[in-house]
Amino acid sequence: MTQSVSGKVMIVTGASSGIGRAVARRFASEGVKLVLVARSAEKLAALAEELGASALAVPADLTVPADITRMVATARDHFGPIDILFANAGSYVSGDVAEGDPDLWDQIIGVNVNGVFRAVHAVLPEMIARRSGDIVVTSSVSGHQAIQWEPVYSATKHAVQSFVHGVRRQIAPHNVRIGALAPGMVLNELWGIDDPAEIARRAAGHEGLLSEDVAEALLFMLTRPAHVTIRDLVMLPQNQDI
Repeated sequence: MTQSVSGKVMIVTGASSGIGRAVARRFASEGVKLVLVARSAEKLAALAEELGASALAVPADLTVPADITRMVATARDHFGPIDILFANAGSYVSGDVAEGDPDLWDQIIGVNVNGVFRAVHAVLPEMIARRSGDIVVTSSVSGHQAIQWEPVYSATKHAVQSFVHGVRRQIAPHNVRIGALAPGMVLNELWGIDDPAEIARRAAGHEGLLSEDVAEALLFMLTRPAHVTIRDLVMLPQNQDI
Protein backbone atom coordinates (compact mmCIF):
# COMPACT_ATOMS: atom_id res chain seq x y z
CA MET A 1 0.00 0.00 0.00
CA THR A 2 1.43 3.39 -0.97
CA GLN A 3 2.24 6.03 1.63
CA SER A 4 0.86 9.55 1.72
CA VAL A 5 3.17 12.57 1.99
CA SER A 6 0.36 14.84 3.19
CA GLY A 7 1.27 16.74 6.35
CA LYS A 8 4.95 15.82 6.18
CA VAL A 9 7.71 18.40 6.60
CA MET A 10 10.04 18.54 3.60
CA ILE A 11 13.20 20.52 2.93
CA VAL A 12 13.75 21.25 -0.77
CA THR A 13 17.16 22.67 -1.65
CA GLY A 14 17.65 24.43 -4.95
CA ALA A 15 13.98 25.39 -4.73
CA SER A 16 14.11 28.70 -6.59
CA SER A 17 14.15 27.24 -10.11
CA GLY A 18 14.01 24.13 -12.26
CA ILE A 19 13.47 20.78 -10.58
CA GLY A 20 13.31 22.25 -7.08
CA ARG A 21 10.59 24.73 -7.98
CA ALA A 22 8.56 22.05 -9.80
CA VAL A 23 8.89 19.75 -6.79
CA ALA A 24 7.74 22.50 -4.43
CA ARG A 25 4.63 23.13 -6.50
CA ARG A 26 3.82 19.44 -6.92
CA PHE A 27 4.31 18.57 -3.27
CA ALA A 28 2.37 21.63 -2.10
CA SER A 29 -0.59 20.16 -3.98
CA GLU A 30 -0.13 16.99 -1.91
CA GLY A 31 -0.39 18.86 1.38
CA VAL A 32 3.30 18.86 2.26
CA LYS A 33 4.79 21.51 4.55
CA LEU A 34 7.68 22.91 2.53
CA VAL A 35 10.95 24.51 3.56
CA LEU A 36 12.25 26.19 0.42
CA VAL A 37 16.01 26.69 0.31
CA ALA A 38 18.21 28.45 -2.25
CA ARG A 39 20.56 31.39 -2.52
CA SER A 40 18.06 33.66 -4.27
CA ALA A 41 15.98 35.26 -1.51
CA GLU A 42 13.80 37.14 -3.99
CA LYS A 43 12.84 34.07 -6.04
CA LEU A 44 12.24 32.03 -2.89
CA ALA A 45 9.98 34.69 -1.42
CA ALA A 46 7.90 34.81 -4.60
CA LEU A 47 7.52 31.02 -4.64
CA ALA A 48 6.62 30.88 -0.94
CA GLU A 49 3.99 33.56 -1.48
CA GLU A 50 2.57 31.58 -4.41
CA LEU A 51 2.34 28.40 -2.34
CA GLY A 52 0.89 30.01 0.79
CA ALA A 53 1.19 29.24 4.49
CA SER A 54 2.45 25.70 3.87
CA ALA A 55 5.75 27.07 2.50
CA LEU A 56 8.63 28.76 4.29
CA ALA A 57 11.47 30.49 2.42
CA VAL A 58 14.93 30.02 3.94
CA PRO A 59 17.65 31.71 1.87
CA ALA A 60 20.91 29.81 2.31
CA ASP A 61 24.21 29.02 0.63
CA LEU A 62 24.84 25.29 0.98
CA THR A 63 28.57 25.77 0.58
CA VAL A 64 28.50 27.54 3.98
CA PRO A 65 28.25 24.98 6.81
CA ALA A 66 26.58 27.43 9.20
CA ASP A 67 23.82 28.00 6.63
CA ILE A 68 23.06 24.28 6.54
CA THR A 69 22.81 24.15 10.32
CA ARG A 70 20.53 27.20 10.28
CA MET A 71 18.40 25.70 7.49
CA VAL A 72 17.58 22.61 9.53
CA ALA A 73 17.08 24.50 12.79
CA THR A 74 14.75 27.03 11.13
CA ALA A 75 12.74 24.26 9.48
CA ARG A 76 12.36 22.38 12.76
CA ASP A 77 11.43 25.49 14.74
CA HIS A 78 8.75 26.48 12.21
CA PHE A 79 7.17 23.16 11.24
CA GLY A 80 8.59 20.50 13.57
CA PRO A 81 10.79 17.46 12.84
CA ILE A 82 11.98 16.94 9.27
CA ASP A 83 10.33 14.03 7.49
CA ILE A 84 11.87 14.45 4.01
CA LEU A 85 15.06 15.99 2.69
CA PHE A 86 15.25 16.53 -1.05
CA ALA A 87 18.92 17.43 -1.54
CA ASN A 88 18.55 18.91 -4.97
CA ALA A 89 20.74 22.03 -5.13
CA GLY A 90 23.46 21.65 -7.72
CA SER A 91 25.64 23.42 -10.24
CA TYR A 92 26.96 22.44 -13.63
CA VAL A 93 30.21 22.69 -15.54
CA SER A 94 31.23 21.14 -18.84
CA GLY A 95 34.26 21.30 -21.08
CA ASP A 96 37.68 19.75 -21.52
CA VAL A 97 39.74 19.30 -18.37
CA ALA A 98 42.88 20.63 -20.06
CA GLU A 99 41.14 23.95 -20.63
CA GLY A 100 39.12 24.03 -17.40
CA ASP A 101 39.26 26.25 -14.34
CA PRO A 102 40.10 24.28 -11.17
CA ASP A 103 38.81 27.12 -8.99
CA LEU A 104 35.42 26.74 -10.66
CA TRP A 105 35.62 22.99 -10.10
CA ASP A 106 36.08 23.65 -6.39
CA GLN A 107 32.86 25.67 -6.39
CA ILE A 108 30.98 22.90 -8.21
CA ILE A 109 32.28 20.27 -5.79
CA GLY A 110 31.30 22.52 -2.88
CA VAL A 111 27.67 22.54 -4.00
CA ASN A 112 27.24 19.13 -5.61
CA VAL A 113 29.23 17.05 -3.14
CA ASN A 114 30.05 18.83 0.11
CA GLY A 115 26.70 20.60 0.32
CA VAL A 116 24.83 17.33 -0.20
CA PHE A 117 26.95 15.42 2.32
CA ARG A 118 26.52 18.11 4.97
CA ALA A 119 22.76 18.45 4.41
CA VAL A 120 22.27 14.72 4.80
CA HIS A 121 24.46 14.72 7.91
CA ALA A 122 22.39 17.55 9.39
CA VAL A 123 19.05 15.70 9.22
CA LEU A 124 20.13 12.12 9.85
CA PRO A 125 20.56 12.00 13.66
CA GLU A 126 16.98 13.10 14.31
CA MET A 127 15.59 10.77 11.65
CA ILE A 128 17.50 7.86 13.15
CA ALA A 129 16.30 8.74 16.64
CA ARG A 130 12.68 8.90 15.43
CA ARG A 131 13.11 5.80 13.24
CA SER A 132 11.43 7.66 10.43
CA GLY A 133 12.51 9.72 7.45
CA ASP A 134 13.24 9.87 3.74
CA ILE A 135 16.16 11.41 1.89
CA VAL A 136 16.40 11.72 -1.88
CA VAL A 137 19.42 13.25 -3.59
CA THR A 138 19.32 14.65 -7.11
CA SER A 139 21.95 12.78 -9.07
CA SER A 140 22.25 12.47 -12.84
CA VAL A 141 22.61 9.87 -15.54
CA SER A 142 26.23 11.07 -15.54
CA GLY A 143 26.52 9.57 -12.07
CA HIS A 144 26.03 6.18 -13.70
CA GLN A 145 28.45 6.63 -16.58
CA ALA A 146 31.23 9.13 -17.17
CA ILE A 147 30.23 11.54 -19.92
CA GLN A 148 33.14 12.94 -21.86
CA TRP A 149 31.86 16.49 -22.31
CA GLU A 150 31.30 16.95 -18.56
CA PRO A 151 33.91 14.92 -16.67
CA VAL A 152 34.02 17.12 -13.56
CA TYR A 153 30.24 17.22 -13.25
CA SER A 154 30.17 13.44 -13.84
CA ALA A 155 32.70 12.97 -11.05
CA THR A 156 30.55 14.91 -8.59
CA LYS A 157 27.54 12.78 -9.42
CA HIS A 158 29.55 9.57 -9.12
CA ALA A 159 30.49 10.76 -5.63
CA VAL A 160 26.81 11.29 -4.83
CA GLN A 161 25.95 7.80 -6.05
CA SER A 162 28.63 6.18 -3.91
CA PHE A 163 27.54 8.21 -0.88
CA VAL A 164 23.88 7.27 -1.27
CA HIS A 165 24.67 3.58 -1.68
CA GLY A 166 26.88 3.50 1.41
CA VAL A 167 24.58 5.56 3.61
CA ARG A 168 21.57 3.46 2.62
CA ARG A 169 23.12 0.37 4.14
CA GLN A 170 24.05 2.25 7.32
CA ILE A 171 20.60 3.68 7.97
CA ALA A 172 18.35 0.87 6.73
CA PRO A 173 18.25 -0.80 10.18
CA HIS A 174 16.94 2.51 11.59
CA ASN A 175 13.92 2.57 9.28
CA VAL A 176 15.25 5.57 7.33
CA ARG A 177 15.39 5.49 3.53
CA ILE A 178 17.72 7.21 1.07
CA GLY A 179 17.78 7.10 -2.70
CA ALA A 180 19.09 8.93 -5.75
CA LEU A 181 17.00 10.42 -8.53
CA ALA A 182 19.06 10.57 -11.71
CA PRO A 183 17.59 12.37 -14.72
CA GLY A 184 19.16 12.91 -18.09
CA MET A 185 18.63 16.16 -19.99
CA VAL A 186 16.11 18.35 -18.18
CA LEU A 187 14.78 21.39 -20.00
CA ASN A 188 15.38 24.08 -17.39
CA GLU A 189 17.65 26.90 -16.28
CA LEU A 190 20.53 24.65 -15.23
CA TRP A 191 21.01 23.91 -18.93
CA GLY A 192 20.38 27.50 -19.98
CA ILE A 193 16.87 26.75 -21.24
CA ASP A 194 14.13 29.04 -19.96
CA ASP A 195 12.01 29.87 -23.00
CA PRO A 196 8.63 28.11 -22.62
CA ALA A 197 8.25 27.68 -26.37
CA GLU A 198 11.64 26.00 -26.68
CA ILE A 199 10.89 23.77 -23.70
CA ALA A 200 7.58 22.70 -25.21
CA ARG A 201 9.14 22.10 -28.63
CA ARG A 202 12.01 20.00 -27.33
CA ALA A 203 9.80 18.00 -24.99
CA ALA A 204 7.43 17.28 -27.88
CA GLY A 205 10.44 16.05 -29.84
CA HIS A 206 11.37 13.71 -26.97
CA GLU A 207 14.68 15.58 -26.60
CA GLY A 208 14.38 16.53 -22.94
CA LEU A 209 12.50 16.01 -19.70
CA LEU A 210 10.35 18.60 -18.02
CA SER A 211 11.16 19.58 -14.45
CA GLU A 212 7.61 18.46 -13.69
CA ASP A 213 8.46 14.96 -14.95
CA VAL A 214 11.20 14.75 -12.36
CA ALA A 215 8.84 15.98 -9.65
CA GLU A 216 6.43 13.15 -10.50
CA ALA A 217 9.26 10.63 -10.29
CA LEU A 218 10.21 11.95 -6.86
CA LEU A 219 6.62 11.61 -5.68
CA PHE A 220 6.66 8.01 -6.86
CA MET A 221 9.84 7.30 -4.88
CA LEU A 222 8.52 8.82 -1.69
CA THR A 223 5.11 7.16 -1.76
CA ARG A 224 6.29 3.57 -2.06
CA PRO A 225 5.28 1.25 0.79
CA ALA A 226 7.53 1.45 3.85
CA HIS A 227 9.22 -1.85 3.02
CA VAL A 228 10.30 -0.59 -0.44
CA THR A 229 13.37 1.56 -1.13
CA ILE A 230 13.98 2.99 -4.59
CA ARG A 231 17.75 3.11 -4.41
CA ASP A 232 18.20 4.59 -7.89
CA LEU A 233 15.68 5.98 -10.33
CA VAL A 234 17.25 6.83 -13.70
CA MET A 235 15.04 8.65 -16.18
CA LEU A 236 15.85 9.87 -19.69
CA PRO A 237 14.06 11.64 -22.50
CA GLN A 238 13.25 8.97 -25.06
CA ASN A 239 15.67 10.31 -27.66
CA GLN A 240 18.68 11.01 -25.47
CA ASP A 241 21.44 8.82 -26.86
CA ILE A 242 23.24 7.85 -23.65
